[in-house]
Amino acid sequence: MKKHILVTGGAGFIGSHTVLELLQKGYKVTVIDNLSNSHELSLKRVEELTGQTVQFIPMDLLDKESLFTLFSEQRFDSVIHFAGSKAVGESVEKPLYYYKNNIGGTLNLCEAMLENNVTNIIFSSSATVYGDPSESPLKENSGLKAVNPYGRTKLYLEEIFRDLCAARPHLHAIMLRYFNPVGAHPSGRIGEDPSGIPNNLMPYVTQVAVGKLPRLYIFGDDYPTEDGTGVRDYIHVSDLARGHMKALDRFGGKAGFEVYNLGTGKGYSVLEIVKTFERVTGVRIPYEITERRSGDAAACFADPAKAEKELNWRAEKNLADMCRDAWNWQQKNPNGYRP
Repeated sequence: MKKHILVTGGAGFIGSHTVLELLQKGYKVTVIDNLSNSHELSLKRVEELTGQTVQFIPMDLLDKESLFTLFSEQRFDSVIHFAGSKAVGESVEKPLYYYKNNIGGTLNLCEAMLENNVTNIIFSSSATVYGDPSESPLKENSGLKAVNPYGRTKLYLEEIFRDLCAARPHLHAIMLRYFNPVGAHPSGRIGEDPSGIPNNLMPYVTQVAVGKLPRLYIFGDDYPTEDGTGVRDYIHVSDLARGHMKALDRFGGKAGFEVYNLGTGKGYSVLEIVKTFERVTGVRIPYEITERRSGDAAACFADPAKAEKELNWRAEKNLADMCRDAWNWQQKNPNGYRP
């Protein structure tokens, strides 16, 4: 019998790519998503790409009654938990909303799991739990100091899962700390579709390239890096989705609380991204250097050695692949999933 995976937030950017991988690996998938920052069309396209069906249930994790009903009616082997608000700037403006939505929703999910004896969960954490690191590469045991409400929700939830596993030794909770997911499925059918002006570099670059935005603003060119611009670890979303498959394979072994970085282990500067994108696509990206943003670190990239050793996972796609696939998606879908 196929293993049944519940994916919260499965209509989003990372979620939809992971659902595609799950279907291709032979899992049965149920997705719940409130569609506040995602589109049901992404799942329709996943079905087209795989020739398989996804059970989609519009649901908010804060709707505890509906969530408990779902768990009582269906049996899940594992949960992959993406659902949550994710904009750093918005979290600074609306901290209570982020704490209620991200932490409150996850607590409801954990209660439903415990009530129905579901013992495996993969949580989408983030490199934001490291805050503004003084040095890279970052290991899983590097110091944790989130510096904004969004990052703190990820950090607090990691601690909640740690405490839960200590109290319930049969639970197996795997925290995957993502670095900077970019790219899209090579088909160009699913990809990143931010609402409003993008908060992240790659979708901003692609929207400049497609003519939706006039230029890219680069915040600071006087960092102690090779070209003066900030350095980050960018990872192709398809590599990230594969990481979740490897984490699922970990279930069935020794239970408990585990943490893994998912990154390439290499840092790319903002200008390196721009130049690679221009070289791969042939499209010029006009940009303007502005002042540094408060709190931005000079460099932040992963040490993914633990994931390679224990999960048998490593990133396979390079920066050119990321740029090419992101541009392919944006060209084919200039307005994202909207008509």
